[in-house]
Amino acid sequence: MFTPKLYLRFASAIIPVLLSACSTYRDIPSNSPVDAVYAKMGPPSYQCKTKDGVQRLIWTQQPNGQYAYATNVSSTGHIDKVVSILNEDYFRQLDKGTWTQQDVVCMFGPPAETGRIGWGEKNELVWTYRYKQSNYWNNLMYVYFGRYGEAVTHYHSGPDPRYERDRFFIFGD
Repeated sequence: MFTPKLYLRFASAIIPVLLSACSTYRDIPSNSPVDAVYAKMGPPSYQCKTKDGVQRLIWTQQPNGQYAYATNVSSTGHIDKVVSILNEDYFRQLDKGTWTQQDVVCMFGPPAETGRIGWGEKNELVWTYRYKQSNYWNNLMYVYFGRYGEAVTHYHSGPDPRYERDRFFIFGD
C-alpha cells in the first residue's frame, strides 16, 4: 500500500530522471570535457578532422531525421560548444572558399541521400540533407559538387517531398 512517505520517496527518485530526460545539447556548457558530452549525448554518429586538424564530433539524425549537432574538441579534450548545424546560417558557410566532399561531410555529417542530376556536361553529383528551416518548414538542402565531384559549385533548398501532399484542386482536397 502506498503511504505519503512512499509517494515522497518515489517522487524524489523519479523527478531527477524525468528532468534529465528533458536536457538538450544547449545544456552542455562550453569548455566541458568531451566525456561529459558523451554522457549526455552518447557516442557521436560521425567523427572527422577538420582542415585545421581539429577533431569534430557530429550527432546526426540523417538519413530520415532533420537535425544534427556538432562540436569541436580541443587538444586538451574539451569542447568548444555543441551547436545545431543543419540550418540556413551553417549552410551559408558554403559561400566562403572552396569546399570538397570531405569538407562538407566534416561540417554537416553524412548526407541523407546522394545522387546525380543533369545530362552531359551539366551532370553533377548532388548531396541532400533533410532539415527544418526556421525550425518549422520541412526542407531539403541540395549541395552540388560538379561533374566530377571535385568541389561545391552551388547549393539551394526546397521543400521535402515526403511532407508535401498531392493537391489536384486549388481549394482543398
